[in-house]
Amino acid sequence: MKRFFLRSALVCLSMLAGGLHAAPARGPVVLAAASLQESLNAAADTWAARGHPRPVLSFAASSTLARQVQSGAPADLFISADEDWMDALEKKQLLRSGTRVDLLSNRLVLVAPASSRISITIRPGFPLAAALGNGRLATGAVDSVPAGLYAKEALTRLGVWPQVAGKLAPAESVRAALALVARGEAPLGVVYATDALADKRVRMVATFPENSHAPIRYPLAVLAASHQADAEGFRRFLLSPEGRAIFRPYGFGGR
Repeated sequence: MKRFFLRSALVCLSMLAGGLHAAPARGPVVLAAASLQESLNAAADTWAARGHPRPVLSFAASSTLARQVQSGAPADLFISADEDWMDALEKKQLLRSGTRVDLLSNRLVLVAPASSRISITIRPGFPLAAALGNGRLATGAVDSVPAGLYAKEALTRLGVWPQVAGKLAPAESVRAALALVARGEAPLGVVYATDALADKRVRMVATFPENSHAPIRYPLAVLAASHQADAEGFRRFLLSPEGRAIFRPYGFGGR
């Protein structure tokens, strides 16, 4: 009887060990700005096709992700749509030294539902409030979401912020702002050029002048708490000519 139980225990341990051995390896956990959804998924697929475990991607507003890192969220890489949030993590020594680099750039645009006939030229004092009528301007939250911060900066420099500040439809991320326009819940929205290309339900009305806001850059870094061996490899891949080329069809520029 003792031999029977011993053999049974050994079989169970063998099965357990085999199950653990068979578990697929996990790729690095990447926290990324919401505007990177399609392009970063394409990059992750290409990396996985090379035989690496596919990275685990989590998308949200950069502000939300940065706060998660500050709270100790288990992750390996962070790609922000805003340099200030990456600066905040660097000051708290939450980035691995020597791994921060600017990965991509973007443009700020005004979008409308695809069926809309609104036509407007963006220049100082342009009639944005009149174009909105009784509707609201969809943006990322202007006190935290990078796209919203850029929108407020641009509208302020162009002299139209006082007229539209009370007519905003602030959203938790740039993709949430895009969705408001795509569903026709807002007649206009301020998003990134890459977002406008990602949803056929919207059309690009105009592009904001580059001198109306700070450059839109996407810094990338490995997090100090990362213990994932593949994290640095994926970072290097994204920075390689092949990796950067993946982002171009989605509307992103270089550093």
